[in-house]
Amino acid sequence: MAQTHNTHAETHNNNNNNNTTTTTTTAHTYLIFNTSLSPTLTPTESVSVDLQETRTHGPDGPHGPDGPHGPGGAGGPTRGTPTAVTTPTSAKAPTGTDREETTAKDREETTEKKEEEKNRKEETTEIKKKEKKNSKEEEESDDDDEEEDETKHLDCPPLGLESLRVDDSQMQASSYQRTGLGPHRGRLNIQSGIEDGDLYDGAWCAEFKDRHQWLEVDAIHLTRFTGVILQGRNSIWSWDWVQTYKVQLSNDSISWKTCMNGTQEAIFEGNQGPETPVLGLLPVPTVARFIRINPQTWYSNGTICLRAEILGCRVHDPDDVFYPEEEQGSRDGLDFRHHNYKEMRKLMKSVTEECPDITRIYTIGKSYTGLKLYVMEISDNPGKHELGEPEFRYVAGMHGNEALGRELVLTLMQYLCRQYKKGNQRIVRLVKETRIHLLPSMNPDGYEVAYEKGSELAGWADGRYSFEGIDLNHNFPDLNNIMWDSQEAAADKSKVSNHYIPIPEYYTQEDATVAPETRAVISWMQDIPFVLSANLHGGEVVVTYPFDCTRDWAPQEDTPTADNAFFRWLATVYASTNLMMVNPDRRICHYEDFQSHNNIINGGAWHTVPGSMNDFSYLHTNCFEVTVELSCDKFPHASELPFEWENNKESLLVYMEQVHRGIKGVVRDKLTRKGIPDAIIKVEDHDHDIRSAADGDYWRLLNPGEYKVVVWAEGYFPSMRRCNVGLEPHATVCDFTLTKTPIQRLKEIRAKGGKIPQDLQLRLRALRGLKHASRGPNVSRQRFQSGP
Repeated sequence: MAQTHNTHAETHNNNNNNNTTTTTTTAHTYLIFNTSLSPTLTPTESVSVDLQETRTHGPDGPHGPDGPHGPGGAGGPTRGTPTAVTTPTSAKAPTGTDREETTAKDREETTEKKEEEKNRKEETTEIKKKEKKNSKEEEESDDDDEEEDETKHLDCPPLGLESLRVDDSQMQASSYQRTGLGPHRGRLNIQSGIEDGDLYDGAWCAEFKDRHQWLEVDAIHLTRFTGVILQGRNSIWSWDWVQTYKVQLSNDSISWKTCMNGTQEAIFEGNQGPETPVLGLLPVPTVARFIRINPQTWYSNGTICLRAEILGCRVHDPDDVFYPEEEQGSRDGLDFRHHNYKEMRKLMKSVTEECPDITRIYTIGKSYTGLKLYVMEISDNPGKHELGEPEFRYVAGMHGNEALGRELVLTLMQYLCRQYKKGNQRIVRLVKETRIHLLPSMNPDGYEVAYEKGSELAGWADGRYSFEGIDLNHNFPDLNNIMWDSQEAAADKSKVSNHYIPIPEYYTQEDATVAPETRAVISWMQDIPFVLSANLHGGEVVVTYPFDCTRDWAPQEDTPTADNAFFRWLATVYASTNLMMVNPDRRICHYEDFQSHNNIINGGAWHTVPGSMNDFSYLHTNCFEVTVELSCDKFPHASELPFEWENNKESLLVYMEQVHRGIKGVVRDKLTRKGIPDAIIKVEDHDHDIRSAADGDYWRLLNPGEYKVVVWAEGYFPSMRRCNVGLEPHATVCDFTLTKTPIQRLKEIRAKGGKIPQDLQLRLRALRGLKHASRGPNVSRQRFQSGP
């Protein structure tokens, strides 16, 4: 099959039958079509420029080892052979008489000549050694160049069928069964709708079952095509895939040349099932504008259906005046590439070395295979919770194959560090007023699986799950149904706890199906009083907000929280500043049009997710959390990362700034002035309470408005005040001072063995007629112990 690489220089061949000229150099083939067939392009000049570049730097180039200015060319010594150093000799040998007449002076001159000859021989030997060494270095350099050249064409990025950089108008087909199976659906990893026969099926499918069918992609520009990635049809009802295929190339979409493997037409191996992507490398990378996939055989019980991605590098063309140069991506100068576990650690370490005063790396646990879950803290006082300063987190990589979130979080670390050092006032303010925690990889085991396969070959699900096969986004305790069941059973729903719902006992058992990664994150949530978070995913372009789980196990149902208005605000803040989401011309990723919802949706209205991290965060802690689906492509090619950073940079920053919305303050004891932990903060008409942290400080996210806030704690009288939230992005300070109840004071005095004051005795007598002392609800919070 066509999987080899031709790296030998070949002569020019003319193919008059196809009216084309094929020029082959090292690892590159150029299809130079008669310009009369393509009046809008004159690729000959473009190709000659590229060829010149290849000859300049390749083995046959003027500066290469065999070029005219290299060691093997006319302008230098032969490669591997030292320049000869000759010893002058006479044209005629001396006679015997001459030898007898040799004077002492002659003998002295002869001795000097012998000495010079000896020196010259030693010099020649040294030169040979040096030349041999240089020759060896050149050969190694040549090997490196060949490897680098091979890597270059293997690493040509995808054109963007999956990422949607290729527009629907650039895709055509010989035929298709219906609109929902048209050529625009032939994109790698595209997912079908539930119903077969709709407008959003999971592949391009030809109408006819013969070898004359094709899917065509117009690259717009001259492109050095290097490979094709093929996948079968995504469907729960049908099994269809292409088993073998040919590749055809053209510069005008009229004259086509089939990719050759030596003297025969190349036959590429396709799929043996519908989902696993298969890479087919062209025997020789070839420059053209159009490419066709021409199926030859297919699954016997199916039909011709495929999803594809094309690999290719754009070639410079001075005559391509109708289209601008390639976009530059980001100008931030950050490390835009995919980082495996070892590289991620190195990058995080480099950030801490660059900004030691505002960064700290810590771990919250380990994965099943022992990989550490690293967190980067960014704060003006790292390692310490500062009174009144809110805690924020980004979590990425819950699904290991959804790699964009991981890289965005790593890029965000670098950006915050460098912009802080530059004195960017927005970043300086954010760092000084917020304690930021960044977890780039919650599922490092899964990521390593996807990383090993590569960005385009991991498929839709490889690496999604933990090493144990657990979907971490369904692995948190389902507190939703516990709360709803309690409310339905209670005579007075207001008496049912609506926050800090304890973890059920079954979940804490040793044999419970709980991933170590999930245990670690739960303990992390309980250790730090997070206020706001976002969970970064991939595979769609939308922001979802709780609840993710629906009531009564409905597959889809809008299931709002008590803070639905603020959650919608949070989702809108991210979506409205995301360059991809706000683009009105972007097509849908798969089969759902989220633009009709302004790119935000309630999680349950999309699809139910019991045991999600978002719901658990809201019901077990104070933290509000949304899910951001960042890209249609779960594992975009490294070349896409600068663009994705620019798409999300403002969104990532402005979302973090929302942690300063609403009200905040400190709940203190009236006598001691110490902070009161676990004080309950209740906002009128909001059926979701929060609690104060260990130091007594709290943060309650709210939209602008005036609110009646009541605070109470065990052993204290409640306190009420009105707090006004303005439009400015700064939290309103609402402090509370609580007075202990007489019974609480009595307990504390007796515990110390002290004497009861007279004023307290009088108050206790007044309370004896009451059946119950005033106290707030006491909902104990169960501590979740992390696994070993």
